[in-house]
Amino acid sequence: MDTFLSLLKHQFTWGLLLGLLIAGFSFWNHMKTKRELKRYQRHLSDKLELEAKQLEGLKHDREKLLKENENLRLRVGMLNEKPDQRLSRNLEILTRAEKRMMINAPGFAAAWETAKSEAANDLEAEDRGSSLPKRLFSRLLGTTSDHSGDILETTPGEESAEKRQTQEQPEPDVKAS
Repeated sequence: MDTFLSLLKHQFTWGLLLGLLIAGFSFWNHMKTKRELKRYQRHLSDKLELEAKQLEGLKHDREKLLKENENLRLRVGMLNEKPDQRLSRNLEILTRAEKRMMINAPGFAAAWETAKSEAANDLEAEDRGSSLPKRLFSRLLGTTSDHSGDILETTPGEESAEKRQTQEQPEPDVKAS
């Protein structure tokens, strides 16, 4: 025991004990950090797997929606090729153009042609799906296909002329006294 006490009195022994103590704490912290790193790696791999599954589901849904969109676009194109639909479409174009004409500049042919081309562009945008459909003429009649024969008895130009005549009736002149 005497030798043990004599060893404790040397500076080398104290330095060695202090170095071993620091190395022990360092090793303990290293092992703790290593365990934490493994836990984070497991967490990251689990998260990446979940995100990959979600991304795969989103890709599948996107492909499904793209196919559905293409099918609907083709169906709209086929429906527009039917004679009733084509006439209904032309009637819709003329109705929209007339509405714009009455608002912007009644009585001018250039404005009428501009309004007609704008209405045609609107319907093309609706067919492509870039804007929401808004059928003005179908709102006036209630339905579109049931009354298409009744609608087409008069030409759109005749209807426009009749509407303009009723709307452009001269107002009585009021003279200031």
